[in-house]
Amino acid sequence: MNPHRLGRYLEVCQQAAQAGGRVLLEMMGKVQSREKGPGDLVSEADLASQEAICGVIREAFPEDAIVGEESVAGTQVEMAQGVRWLVDPLDGTTNYLHGVPHFAVSVAVEESGTVWAGVIFDPVHGDLYVASRGGGAWRNGQRLRTSQVQELAEAIAAAGFPPQVREDSPDLLVFLEALKHCQTVRRTGSTALNLGYLAAGWFDLFWSFSTKIWDIAAGVVLVEEAGGVVSNPYGGKIELHTGQFLAAANRRLHQGLCRLVRMAHVLPS
Repeated sequence: MNPHRLGRYLEVCQQAAQAGGRVLLEMMGKVQSREKGPGDLVSEADLASQEAICGVIREAFPEDAIVGEESVAGTQVEMAQGVRWLVDPLDGTTNYLHGVPHFAVSVAVEESGTVWAGVIFDPVHGDLYVASRGGGAWRNGQRLRTSQVQELAEAIAAAGFPPQVREDSPDLLVFLEALKHCQTVRRTGSTALNLGYLAAGWFDLFWSFSTKIWDIAAGVVLVEEAGGVVSNPYGGKIELHTGQFLAAANRRLHQGLCRLVRMAHVLPS
């Protein structure tokens, strides 16, 4: 993708994410929720934020496809040819509905299996995480680098969980193993912000076996451009549409995270 085109995509990512974030702040504390599935909530704010985001994208790129969390019916989530916008209008819905100020908007641009640009916006704190392939990762104009922690015993890990957690849920099994080997483990309720914090060097590890492509697309390019490593659960190339990944600040910690997964016995032998 040529630099001028990529720059324009990144610009619209920022505009779209900020438009969604403004809607979320305006509606915070004024909306009710309903269940998409057991333990999986959606609110009027999710829908209004997505509409604002899509409006910005359609005005700039009317021919591009948009894959959004609240409008995926009939849409191919697997990687496809052509440009697609991957939109999570409210990552951290449960936090949002309970007034917990930890949620975000995520917008990314993918073409033929490669995410070229991504933005995560934390509207409460005004933090804008921005990344593009070859262009680095930035937070509010400051360059981001992942942490230099090398050992699991010194690492702050973040865990993601599905809406319903079973005793054999892979995320839980790795979480229990990480408790024994990492300095500490955090569960924040926002996949996008976990990846942003990893890129910023505040978290050192993050994994999930239960996310969606719109949850992680922007965050993956952010972490990689900040110097981190993201893979599938086996340590190979990540496949975003599966929603399963291991992310770490550097190669050595990533190897340690892979060991945790093997010790947790969540992968077939």
